[in-house]
Amino acid sequence: MEGFQWNRPVSLVLYAVFFFLSSAAVSEANIVEYDERWEQRRLQARAAAEATYHPDPIEVTNSFNRAVHRAMKEESSARRQMLGKHQKFGGPCLATNPIDRCWRCRKDWATDRMRLARCAQGFGRNTTGGFGGKIYIVTDGSDDDVLEPRPGTLRWGVIQKEPLWIIFARSMMIKLKEELLVGSDKTIDGRGAQVRIADGCQVTVQYAHNVIIHNIHVNDLIVGKGGRIRDSPQHAGFRTQSDGDGVSVFGSTKVWLDHLSLANCQDGLVDVIAESTGVTISNCHLTNHNDVMLFGSSDSNPKDEIMQITVAFNHFGRGLVQRMPRCRWGFFHVVNNDYTHWLMYAIGGSKNPTIISHGNRYIAPPNLAAKQITKQLGASEAEWKNWVWHSQEDLLMNGAIFTDTGGANQRKFNKKDLIKPKAGSYVTRLTRFAGSMPCRPGKPC
Repeated sequence: MEGFQWNRPVSLVLYAVFFFLSSAAVSEANIVEYDERWEQRRLQARAAAEATYHPDPIEVTNSFNRAVHRAMKEESSARRQMLGKHQKFGGPCLATNPIDRCWRCRKDWATDRMRLARCAQGFGRNTTGGFGGKIYIVTDGSDDDVLEPRPGTLRWGVIQKEPLWIIFARSMMIKLKEELLVGSDKTIDGRGAQVRIADGCQVTVQYAHNVIIHNIHVNDLIVGKGGRIRDSPQHAGFRTQSDGDGVSVFGSTKVWLDHLSLANCQDGLVDVIAESTGVTISNCHLTNHNDVMLFGSSDSNPKDEIMQITVAFNHFGRGLVQRMPRCRWGFFHVVNNDYTHWLMYAIGGSKNPTIISHGNRYIAPPNLAAKQITKQLGASEAEWKNWVWHSQEDLLMNGAIFTDTGGANQRKFNKKDLIKPKAGSYVTRLTRFAGSMPCRPGKPC
């Protein structure tokens, strides 16, 4: 018979090569095979990213800075009123940053939880999570069955199709048996309980949109083994091993991570990759980790230029080494964060990312070789000096150095286009309550 014939030794080699290349294409996504379900989610995610992308990112940064100025003005007015009444500042209900002022001083936060959906700022400002959906209460902290999760568990809630606002019946530690695949239109709201995701596998937001994760401890997470894991009531697919991140955002849009306490995970604390955009990471406390945040995972994926991320009001604390964040390709607004510790560098990047550093406090380590805040990777100075990395109103302490760049760049802009940020000297007030908080129903948080 003429035509194609199966030559066993050669064909086996060709098959092995084909399998390897196919596996490599999806291994970063931890998906063994893109079946119809995952391919549909991937296409929907790409369309959502294009719809979420803001053509004028400077307008978003200006809007953010205006909100901070308003919040600080209101806070100063409230402080003067208290002093006029000879009252001493009483603590956490006097929120200082615009995200916290939106909800924290209200005694009814526990009965009006979905008010939080109005409070996001920055590129993730349109994230509403499970707003308008039912309240789902996690009553069971176990995670024994990743293929047929039980109602009452966190895993059962996050894979449902409809919008859900997920809360917790009591304080609990959840050890995830495999990565937790969070679906679209979900809020994981840990207020009113001490919720800790620890000693297990990572939280993954993959090809999803409109997700809020709020007021949770995430620590000591490890690589998962993979296998068959349910990602919706109608679908379960085979996964490769997970990375051991704290939170992984992959190919997703409108994601808001707020008031998380993150520490000591096997890979990164927060990874945002694969054309994810419309993301805000705010009010988090990060400690004891090497590779802290990764925004864009590949030098060979220019589609990541669509990435737009706000990093605001976070405290980068003890035991951190580098990547706060490490950026590729996209547009990143790093604003009013407190950098009190790093061992190598704070902010790094490659492939011409735009990094706007506004009103941060940078306290350099004692090591004379680590005073540099910024690190340009994979490029000569002749190349990176034309990238757009700008510092404005940052507070540089203990010899910290931010290397400004800016030359002929298609995304270059005039600094006069920017609303002046709140200065880095205000950062300790803006980040005072970073991390997970012990909120009690009936009282301001």
